[in-house]
Order: sequence, then structure tokens, then C-alpha cells
Amino acid sequence: MRTAVLPLGATEQHGAHLPLSVDSDHADRLGVLVAERLGDALVLPTVRIGCSAHHLGFAGTLSLRAETLEAVCFDCCASLAAHGFRRVLIFSAHIGNYPVLSGIEPKLAARLPSDLDVIAFADSAAIIGAWRDAAQRVAGLAAHVGGHADVAESSIMLAVRPDTVRSDRATAGFTGSMDEELLARIFTDGVKAVAPNGVLGDPQGMSSELGFACLNAVADLLAEHATARYRPLT
Repeated sequence: MRTAVLPLGATEQHGAHLPLSVDSDHADRLGVLVAERLGDALVLPTVRIGCSAHHLGFAGTLSLRAETLEAVCFDCCASLAAHGFRRVLIFSAHIGNYPVLSGIEPKLAARLPSDLDVIAFADSAAIIGAWRDAAQRVAGLAAHVGGHADVAESSIMLAVRPDTVRSDRATAGFTGSMDEELLARIFTDGVKAVAPNGVLGDPQGMSSELGFACLNAVADLLAEHATARYRPLT
């Protein structure tokens, strides 16, 4: 076994109906699904605190600096290299970590042994697109996908940790268009400036069936990205 999967999560608010651990619980399950698709791969423990400064307007949120998360990824990869691993896929179930992942490959490559391939997935739009496709196919609810505590994330939690979902507290948040300008505002001014209840999208219509559909769609996406980037092992 010379391939590893490093999931990144977060500890942050997810509206009134979901726990702080959504992104990390989600990453736990995604890591296993991706490893199953890759075959002979080891799933590392999820990094359970991420870059969540834009959620600090809500109690319970913990956040790392970008350089701290990058250092954690480097240290994990250095440990893997020391044990003879040759590939590592880094992915995040928290979109707030994507700015770090988008530029991490060359930074790690410059400091790690050359025979360790680091593959980072950083296409957040593809994740949201996969969720929307699944939501439309399963329930006709693509419009309820907003990216945070919405019908997709709420359904994923019904699939992986149903005991933590308080459906009676689920309410819609910001349901407008989620474009690059709005994302920039969220990262600058915080989620609370856009969605006072901390929800981007609408959780109504959540179901475990949709949750499993979202998980499998993203696991396929991640596994395909990794295998497309593989160099032959020697």
C-alpha cells in the first residue's frame, strides 16, 4: 500500500439544525468512499479544524490560519514519505479550505521528496455542481443547494450521523445566486453578513437517500481526479 487519502474538515456552525462537526463527519465518510474507489489506499484521520474565519460570527466555530493548515498538510505528507508512501490525495469537505488547496501542490512539492506525488482537489464549483445534479435527480431540489447547511449537507448528515440532525430547527437561509462576487463577500465580511442564520441554501426536502447520492457523486469525482493525475509507481 503506497497511496494515502488525507481528508480535511472543519469545526464550525451549520445553522440551528446541524452540529459543528458536519464537515469533519462528512470528510470521514468521503475518505472511506474514495479509498474504496482507488483500491489499495490508506485513509488518514480527518483534520478536524480548518480555515473558518468567515464563520467566526457564530459561536462554536474554530479556525486555523491558512499557513497553519498548510503546515499540517506538509507534516502529514512528510510522515507518509518517511514510511514509503508514494501518493497522497488531499481533499476537503469544507469549501473554506479550498483557497489553501488551490495553491498547495507546488509549495509541498518544493519541500517534500520528489518521489511523493501530492494531488490536491480544489474545484469547489465541481462539488456544488455534483450536489445540484444529485439534488435534482433525486428530489428535483437543485435550487435548494447553496453550499452550507443546505439540502445537500443536511442530507449527507442524515446519511452519516442522523442522530445529530434536528429537522424541526431547519430553516432556509440565503437562497440567492451563489456567484464569485458573493463568495468573495462571504470570505471578506463573513457568512453572517449574507445569512444571519448561518445557512446558505435551503435544507427543506433533506433525505438520507439524497445524502448518499451526494456522497457517491463527490467520491466518484475525487477518485477520477486522483487517478487522472497518477504517475506510474516504480
